[in-house]
Amino acid sequence: MEAEKKQKAPKKSWTKGLQAEFKKIIWPDKQTLVKQTVAVISITAVLGVFIAVVDSGILQLLNLLIK
Repeated sequence: MEAEKKQKAPKKSWTKGLQAEFKKIIWPDKQTLVKQTVAVISITAVLGVFIAVVDSGILQLLNLLIK
């Protein structure tokens, strides 16, 4: 019964609200975007290598313990 009492906002007001919020977004300039992208890719690569080295080390240690 409570669901019937609540009325949904009309779609037009929802889309207008969405457009208003979308206009508030401050998009980064190209230089900032490139710097942040390079930082994300670099950190991802470093973490990937670190995890691979740790995984390989643990695997070698387990192989020594099992034999």
